[in-house]
Amino acid sequence: MLSVKNISFGYYSTRKVISNLSLELNDGGVYGLLGKNGTGKSTLLYLIMGLLRPQEGTITFDGHDTSERNPDALQEMFIVPEEYNVPSIPLLDYVKALQPFYPNFDLQILKDCLEVFDMPIDINLGSLSMGMKKKVYMCVALAARTKLLLMDEPTNGLDIPSKSQFRKVIAKGMREDQIIIISTHQVKDVELLLDHVTIIDDNKVLLNDVIDVEEPVNLEELFLKTIEK
Repeated sequence: MLSVKNISFGYYSTRKVISNLSLELNDGGVYGLLGKNGTGKSTLLYLIMGLLRPQEGTITFDGHDTSERNPDALQEMFIVPEEYNVPSIPLLDYVKALQPFYPNFDLQILKDCLEVFDMPIDINLGSLSMGMKKKVYMCVALAARTKLLLMDEPTNGLDIPSKSQFRKVIAKGMREDQIIIISTHQVKDVELLLDHVTIIDDNKVLLNDVIDVEEPVNLEELFLKTIEK
């Protein structure tokens, strides 16, 4: 479903953030994208979305080259960046403007996810703190019902109760065939959610494997062992 083939990208001509990286994700589920600072995790998410274009190689999702920003592909892709702004308008007005771009948008899913965060749907985005905006935006992302959902450090800025609620929101809101990629350093916040883990370092995919749900995994320990090999 998602194919990253031999991509390279650099913000400056003298240094590549990503060089000759390949990755295949074929099954639905929640993927943890782990790597040290500077390994290009956030850059990879933006490349997958087509917000950046690889200088070499290709990225395809459902057969579409994502750099072409084809509307048929975009309606099945959504990203929650680490930092973002939302307009100071009622949430329902924001949803009304967004819905035409996402034909599978489900208002009931939005209400259900907001309920987990103890938030009503009739709120004004301009009155919210940054942490509350983040929770609302994640609920909107899940309600869009896209096949591919990317999240960059989604639990940053959330308090401890909200991190627990975040895990419930993902479980409640994701669709069965959906690929959710969560790039994070906060491994303890997501390790109970993950079906797969992908670890990148030094422009290589060191691990891309299914997590055994029968045995709890210590992601921090797994990450350290993997990059030390």
